[in-house]
Amino acid sequence: MIFGAPKLFGTDGVRGLAGSELTPELVGSLGLAFGTVLSETHPDPVVLLGRDTRVSGPELARQAVEGLAVAGVRVLDCGIITTPGLCLLTREQGGAGAVMISASHNAPQFNGIKLMDAAGDKLRDDVQARIEQLVYQQRDVSPAICPDITSLPDSYAQKTYLDVLFAHFHQPVSLDGMKVVLDCAWGAAWELGPAALRRAGADVIALHAEPRGEQINLDCGSLHPQTLASHVVAVNADLGVAFDGDADRAMFVDEQGQVRDGDFAKYVLAEDLHRQDLLDPPVVVGTVMSNPGLALALGRIGARLVRTPVGDRHVVAEMKRCGAALGGEQSGHIVLSELGIGDAIYTALRICEAIKRSGRTFADLCTPIAKVPQILHNIPVKPGYDWESSTALAEAVKMWTARLGESGYVLIRPSGTEPLLRITVAADDADLTDQAVTALASIIEKEARGHTDE
Repeated sequence: MIFGAPKLFGTDGVRGLAGSELTPELVGSLGLAFGTVLSETHPDPVVLLGRDTRVSGPELARQAVEGLAVAGVRVLDCGIITTPGLCLLTREQGGAGAVMISASHNAPQFNGIKLMDAAGDKLRDDVQARIEQLVYQQRDVSPAICPDITSLPDSYAQKTYLDVLFAHFHQPVSLDGMKVVLDCAWGAAWELGPAALRRAGADVIALHAEPRGEQINLDCGSLHPQTLASHVVAVNADLGVAFDGDADRAMFVDEQGQVRDGDFAKYVLAEDLHRQDLLDPPVVVGTVMSNPGLALALGRIGARLVRTPVGDRHVVAEMKRCGAALGGEQSGHIVLSELGIGDAIYTALRICEAIKRSGRTFADLCTPIAKVPQILHNIPVKPGYDWESSTALAEAVKMWTARLGESGYVLIRPSGTEPLLRITVAADDADLTDQAVTALASIIEKEARGHTDE
């Protein structure tokens, strides 16, 4: 990283407003830098390329190919595909790495570039730092005369991905007789999601299931499950699943129309593994955002919650370190060890299996979790506001942490994907939780305004 240069990578790749922040030139430079790094360890690297349905996707993908070609990298274009689908195809095809053009759960005007290694895993911090260094050192990418690119037929990519996915099931359970409503968010799972659930035997009702990139994630998908909840109740479905734009996360809705986040999903899957004697070691990996109620519920089945920093790559790293079979984030990124990555379609299949195997409803399976009141509050901030150096904020956090007691916590962190500062507060006392959020937000907003006015 060059001193004084802005950091490019967030918690999940490089993101920004397509065209103004995430420019074609930047994507081309990232492609060249990534290709240069891969060429240092692979004599003839092949990179798999994918994208979600965003309108800006094809042009940014073209620029990524140009950059990779300048570095001497061959490209296998998988077209519109989910991020986990691209990761699994990279393993299957023996690629040196993968490039996904997607801004995940963000609105249509945003886009991003996610870079993965040969195993389909997110790049290590040191590799990201090396790529940033190369981006800032190099000049604009000169187009290659003829990029070496091969396009995989859509049908082949989709079938191969689903075959790989279904090969990872321990004891497959037919979903025959189960009604599932899927919200595909006008995104990358528009076809793969319904195909996977139908292949498993479920009766599927698909919402927002066309490749309409100009509407991706708008009032639908994992951040907006309200429409899904209404449909689940209206059609008397057993489960609702809301994907985000690239289907690496999902939120769930039970048969009563209650939205269930990643904490509930982790518990239901943990209990299912426990019943099969597969939760060994008895550890589930979450993040600092996990609700205290999850830890208490896991404790009652003899399991322990281990927390990591926010970001699914931190979860995956800890799972590998301690040998855990299950991990994930409250936001809906769920990782099972046999897959090793967060795949929302696979998670949906496994949740459906758990419901069928238990003979109980999803709402009933979620009952053991009594969530502690928890508030997440987002504050827009401009670059340059140094919240970590704020004495007033530090003192307030210390004071409120003490007042919230042993069951509570305060977490302040910048978003890794948007220009936001996130405040999360949890405690047994809902009124106290609300008061803490209000007080902390007031300090940040006042200081941020003062910074802006200077």
